[in-house]
Amino acid sequence: MVETESETLETPTPAREDTPALPVASRQDGSYPRPQLLRASWCDLDGPWSFRHDDDGAGTAAGWPNGFSGGPQIEVPFPPESTASGIAEPGFHPVVWYSRQIGPDELAMAGHCASRPRLLLHFGAVDYRARVWIDGHFVGEHEGGHTPFTFDVTQIVGPGAADAGKRHTIVLRAEDDPHDVSQPRGKQDWHEAPHAIWYRRTTGIWQTVWLEAVPETHIARLRWTQAGPATVTATLHLDGPIPAGSAARVTLRSDERGEELGSASAGVEVTARRMDVTVPIARQTNGQAESELLWSPEHPHLIDAEVTLTDGEGNELDAVASYLGLRTVGVDRERFLLNDRPYDVRSVLNQGYWPQSHLAAPSRSALRTELELIKALGFNATRIHQKIEDPRFLYWADRLGLLVWGEAPGAYEFSPTAVQRLLREWMDAVERDASHPSIVTWVPANESWGMQHIAHSPAQQAFSRALADVTRALDPSRPVISNDGWEHQNSDILSVHDYEGDGSVLARTYADGAARARLLAGMGPAGRRILVGGAQDQGQPIMLTEFGGIDYQVGPGRDDGWGYTAAASGEDWIARITGLYDAIRSSAFLAGSCYTQLADTMQETNGLLTEDREPKVPIEQIRAAVTGR
Repeated sequence: MVETESETLETPTPAREDTPALPVASRQDGSYPRPQLLRASWCDLDGPWSFRHDDDGAGTAAGWPNGFSGGPQIEVPFPPESTASGIAEPGFHPVVWYSRQIGPDELAMAGHCASRPRLLLHFGAVDYRARVWIDGHFVGEHEGGHTPFTFDVTQIVGPGAADAGKRHTIVLRAEDDPHDVSQPRGKQDWHEAPHAIWYRRTTGIWQTVWLEAVPETHIARLRWTQAGPATVTATLHLDGPIPAGSAARVTLRSDERGEELGSASAGVEVTARRMDVTVPIARQTNGQAESELLWSPEHPHLIDAEVTLTDGEGNELDAVASYLGLRTVGVDRERFLLNDRPYDVRSVLNQGYWPQSHLAAPSRSALRTELELIKALGFNATRIHQKIEDPRFLYWADRLGLLVWGEAPGAYEFSPTAVQRLLREWMDAVERDASHPSIVTWVPANESWGMQHIAHSPAQQAFSRALADVTRALDPSRPVISNDGWEHQNSDILSVHDYEGDGSVLARTYADGAARARLLAGMGPAGRRILVGGAQDQGQPIMLTEFGGIDYQVGPGRDDGWGYTAAASGEDWIARITGLYDAIRSSAFLAGSCYTQLADTMQETNGLLTEDREPKVPIEQIRAAVTGR
């Protein structure tokens, strides 16, 4: 059973016609799979499913789309390579199948009733290509291992279906070719055993599967944008028939005092599927109290929102709860800005990988614990590395206060297929996460992965520029790093990866303005140019976004464990980390940093924590090294 804390949003219960009040979006327990668009009830389909490998591809012909039972059971959402799944088979298995039944209890828990007749089946993430059937009827497919997808299954399972009280069988087939390096695979190894900086694979379902009942006309998606210091806009995407005279109303309240901050309504065009509702926040217009509502890691103020859709008679069609944070991010005069003030980014690289469950968190409470550990270590930011993280981690970052760099999982070849796949999945990821105030930077590429000849290839340079520009087109409110680590073109931040282990050498490399000019004009660390394709220094902030990586193992250790440098003892290890941070603090121009890495991850034993998230020395010593106090 997944652990949760008891707060406003309780375990889902069967819905009644007199639907319970909406939960308070900013005070959830961390279980709701879509934190910024909540309804009163939902049904969690995580847990045991029937499972089969299909190495010879015979499952479709054998009738598995109709369902199957017997044989092994897998614990969803843990991937079959992991021990938490109960399967623990890490070899090459490119095709896997899942099957489970649902019935009246699950439909009731999802809130299925006359006023919410439509039934949606949601998948948080399935790696890499998914096909889904219900009772043998094909309902849809999706490609992309890190982004969510939804199918409307009303015609098969809903009130219009025959025998509405019977049980129904959901079947999912997942295909994840371990040798296909055109797939955005991030840190998942294409070798059978993990090597170098790559880890075991995550195949199939690895985020929550859930059911949700919705009205015939409903809000399908919601996005928040901040147009100015005193204005926010809710962009609604609607589904279903739009009655004439329909309208949407948005009400904002402080999450701490319940104070109403503003509300606004807008009519819905009958032919529209997308609409904007702009809400003025009068108290933010002027005055010295403006900062009281601003979101930051030190003061993570959230604003609750209720969005209601009504028909021409004023009758409620749909209502959802959400939240947002007021804050701005940007760059200017070599500095990173949060709420228009220089902000020193003190980040840690987070692989988002657990030994027992791989890319899936071992429990929902583990996502909050991870974030609390990052803050306790003295960091105000984290770079989620080569992974689109579970939205519930972003919820805790929003609520508890942590800056997050959102990063795309990379592919490892440059081809038309790889370009299309990465661009499509990244666009979906930006759309999913753009409303989270914690996300302050987008990173669509890392270390020229999939673009290894970018220094000289016009085509690869064009792709890098396109990724950055498409990101800005989707979200102009955040800085974009075109290629984290080196070989930048149109980056808002110039990021550098440097695993120099001697703090005195690091201090000279990043000392002053002359050192900055040498870095950008010459060859950077690892023999990589910092600027390529005719890019010029335009006064962007420079950040050291990977450094450290010092190997130190506590306990028995691993024979294959490694880091970029190694320490002989805990005292030696913390002294080395302190020396590196002293060098960063002495720099006249570095605007931020990101230490590699949070936790030991398989053969990479260079974490600040063990793989079980235990500090390698007393946490106060690590915090003092990171913060200098």
